[in-house]
Amino acid sequence: MKTPKRLEPLIEDGLIDEVLRPLMSGKEAAVYVVRCGHELRCAKVYKEANKRSFRQAAEYQEGRKVRNSRDARAMTRGSKYGRREQEEAWQNAEVTALYRLDSAGVRVPRPYGFLDGVLLMEMVAGADGDAAPRLNDVELTPEQAREYHAFMIRQVVRMLCAGLVHGDLSEFNVLLGPDGPVVIDLPQAVDAAGNNHAFKMLERDVANMNDYFGHFAPELLASKHAKEMWALYEAGKLTPESVLTGEFEEPEEEADLEAVMREIDATLADEARRKAALEEKDAPTQREEPPPPWLRG
Repeated sequence: MKTPKRLEPLIEDGLIDEVLRPLMSGKEAAVYVVRCGHELRCAKVYKEANKRSFRQAAEYQEGRKVRNSRDARAMTRGSKYGRREQEEAWQNAEVTALYRLDSAGVRVPRPYGFLDGVLLMEMVAGADGDAAPRLNDVELTPEQAREYHAFMIRQVVRMLCAGLVHGDLSEFNVLLGPDGPVVIDLPQAVDAAGNNHAFKMLERDVANMNDYFGHFAPELLASKHAKEMWALYEAGKLTPESVLTGEFEEPEEEADLEAVMREIDATLADEARRKAALEEKDAPTQREEPPPPWLRG
């Protein structure tokens, strides 16, 4: 096929020998199957901001490091330079996350390099040697669903132990390779400690996994792994080997006795007013007696 213009620099630098075919085109990037020596790999070409449908929501940006205060001000103002820097930071987020998670033992495509907005990474192949399918394209037995669900929860734990939350985890962002699920698409990954929305995103990621695998094994729908692992994470006790039960009891908050008594007093006062109003309404109207004779005119 004709080499896409964005991939020409990688061929010139010897990082790619040949572009074989397009693999997919998504909301944020186009992915191509390329040959590097005797290996097949993937080249992810990020779309320009004005040509993609996925926007850089502020909740994903929170907590991400900026090189210096000048860049931060430019991004805030939305200048041309600031937009370019923000775009670069957005792309670098996935590259950084992939290297970080790969080192932490999370099953992600292995990254091989990043040049001019193109990420070169491992191609996850299926049993037939072709590109692996996404989870949403496969049918599972209840036993497979339970096995893969447990595996994915372990991956989420490993990500959290590495300080990251995927932020957009679903059956559309997980490939099913010969050795099990592989997590993909990480440009929206957030810093667990530096982002105030991290727990909300973690809950959503885990809920998506529960919902998908729960179609095949309904008992998985009720699991509460997100709250359980987050509680351990906040307490500094979460490790990749932490044993999770999928159950979580909400901590009982200490009651504010004065507030409770005020509520009780207010309720009793309201009840007394209602009772008095009803008694007044239901009381018989007294007939007016005529004045005595000596007062009559």
